[in-house]
Parts: sequence; structure tokens; C-alpha cells
Amino acid sequence: MAYRRTPAVQARLDAQREAVLQAAVGLLAERGYGGCTMAAVADRAGIATGSVYQHFTNKAELSVQLFRRVVTREIAAVNAAVARRETPEQRIAAVVETFAARALRAPRLAYALLVEPADAVVDAERLVFRRAFRDVIAAEIAAAVAAGRLPAQDPVLTAAALVGAVGEALAGPLAAEPEPDLARMEPEPESAPAEPEPPRTTPAGAGPERTTAEVVPALVSFTLRALGGRDDSDA
Repeated sequence: MAYRRTPAVQARLDAQREAVLQAAVGLLAERGYGGCTMAAVADRAGIATGSVYQHFTNKAELSVQLFRRVVTREIAAVNAAVARRETPEQRIAAVVETFAARALRAPRLAYALLVEPADAVVDAERLVFRRAFRDVIAAEIAAAVAAGRLPAQDPVLTAAALVGAVGEALAGPLAAEPEPDLARMEPEPESAPAEPEPPRTTPAGAGPERTTAEVVPALVSFTLRALGGRDDSDA
């Protein structure tokens, strides 16, 4: 007769698996994929290394689940920002603004998600990640074109090009800002204000806030110009 886990045993295993994933998220934000070894994750979670293998057969499997955990949070934050905007152009700008600002506020984590060398299975997940953002932008481009607010274009192709351009533009700043700030990557609460909090003022060349203040508006402006729409800064 096959052994059946009792509800108490299953609850304990589920809690342990969650602790492993939370520990891995913390290590990813601090050390990147290279620092997320099975032994390091076990140590952070306060369990034996062998216990980690009860939940994940190897580092590749853990990395995929870790990637999905963090990416799901990011997509939720972007969707929440999009829902607070009225026009398709504003919603497209919200995707770029939210994604870029959150990445620059937690650069080590974002670098690991976007460009750090990792297993092939993680690279496959990155494709899914980019397509999710592409599809959000493509839907808004299609709506704007249909309403006559943007010139005729292939929404999916344009959206894919924008996602690629934004990711490439962020690669340098992310690599130059290795300090983690995981708390800033959490999804915005339902009661969050419609507009993002202005970046704090910092001395020239200091910290990710200054980078955010410079890079994010430039990326939003680039996005609106690339779409063929009107950038409010032209006024």
C-alpha cells in the first residue's frame, strides 16, 4: 500500500518549500544566480542541504521556480500600474515606467532576472517573461491604432522591439548598481497612489535613485516617440 502523507506532514513540507523559495529570493537579490547554490539556500533557510533536494531535484529546477516567483510579482506590479491609467499611450508608458523604475531600485535582482548568465532552462523562462510584457504592450498598441491615436503598425512586432530596447538600455545601469533592495520589488498595494513616488535627490553620480530619475523618463519618451505618438515633453 502506498504511503500517504498526513495533512500535518504535507503542511510542514509546504512550509519548508516556501522557506526555501524565500531564502532563494533573498540570495538572488544579494548574490545573483551564481550565489544561489543549493547549500547556500539551505543555510539561509536554516535546513540541511539534503532537505532542499526533497523539493527541487537540482539548482536548475530551483532557479526556474525562483524566476517564476519573482517574475510573477513584477508582472502583477506592471498590470496594477496599467490599470490606473486611462489612455492606451498612458498605459504603455506605465509598463515601461514601472518595469524600469522597479528594476533600477533593485538592480542586483533585476540584473539576475534579465541578463546574468544562467542555466538554459532559465533562459527559456526569460523568453516567457519578455513575451508577457510584449503582450501587455501589444494589446495597448492595437487599441490605440484602432482608435486612430497611433499610426498603423504591427502591434506585436513593435511591442517586441520596445521590450528588447528597454532591456538593452537597462543592462548597463543595472550592472553598475549592484546593491540589492528587495523590498522595493514588492507589488504595489491596492491603495497605492496613481503616480509613482518621485525619486529622492542624491548627489551627482550617487545611487540608483539618480539613475532612475534620468533613465526612466528617457525610456518613456523613447517609447512614445517610437510608437509614433506625441511625447508630452514636446509641448
